[in-house]
Amino acid sequence: MRRLGLSLIVLVIWPLLATAAERGPVTGLPLPRYVSLKASEANVRRGPSLTHRIDWVFKRRDMPLRITGEFGHWRRIEDRDGAGGWVHYTLLSGVRTVMVEEDMLDLLARPDPGTMVRARLAAGVIARLVECEPDWCALAVEGHRGWARKSALWGVDADEIVP
Repeated sequence: MRRLGLSLIVLVIWPLLATAAERGPVTGLPLPRYVSLKASEANVRRGPSLTHRIDWVFKRRDMPLRITGEFGHWRRIEDRDGAGGWVHYTLLSGVRTVMVEEDMLDLLARPDPGTMVRARLAAGVIARLVECEPDWCALAVEGHRGWARKSALWGVDADEIVP
């Protein structure tokens, strides 16, 4: 009887724990999630407070980052190389950007490999994410708009659809 009671509790509580693990405790937004660097410079700290040591400084405005944790006004972030730490939430923006991971990536007129190339993007270019379909994302970068293969971008999950 006691064993059955414990099993029942686990069955009832488990979905709640799984949901809680996928949402930030402060914002209630999904974890992990992508954002961009709002500031032109951001101190990345070892822990979530001003008393924690600065490990490095991000110096690239609009750089896409992944939020992996929340604590008060602090967000634990990581870049495409997995390097990260804690930054104050005011240094981040909900505007979605992506980083090109493939050198000379074709930016196409439509999400179809046979369409006209509007521009070619070098590896490391940061573009604004406009929308994403299952395999393609619409981007805006330096006056150019077009579609690129999602697999060549960092800052959007493979299964993510962005309306």
